[in-house]
Amino acid sequence: MTTKKVERRIKIKFRIRKSVNGTAERPRLSVFRSNKQIYAQIINDLTGNTLVSASSLGMETMPKKEQAAKVGELVAKKALEAGITQVVFDRNGYLYHGRVQELADGARKGGLKF
Repeated sequence: MTTKKVERRIKIKFRIRKSVNGTAERPRLSVFRSNKQIYAQIINDLTGNTLVSASSLGMETMPKKEQAAKVGELVAKKALEAGITQVVFDRNGYLYHGRVQELADGARKGGLKF
């Protein structure tokens, strides 16, 4: 039971994923946004492994945009500890504004380059 909105996002997602692939040197930073939470993963697509992940679970007291920025900084911190400095950003079919943009800016502020 998917809605037209979700189907549209999935079409956009596949169109983006044709050109955005994560490698060992430059893994993919993927974003998933639900109504209440935001999640980020750094993925090596060659092996199919998730290298680093972070989410906004437990941060429900602050506004959603602040949660997204914190998740971006957290995923950047974990990535730098794992030796990852450069990533390819995958917005996962979402528009690049609001929480998705805040997460990206937080990751850049945390030290990731994309």
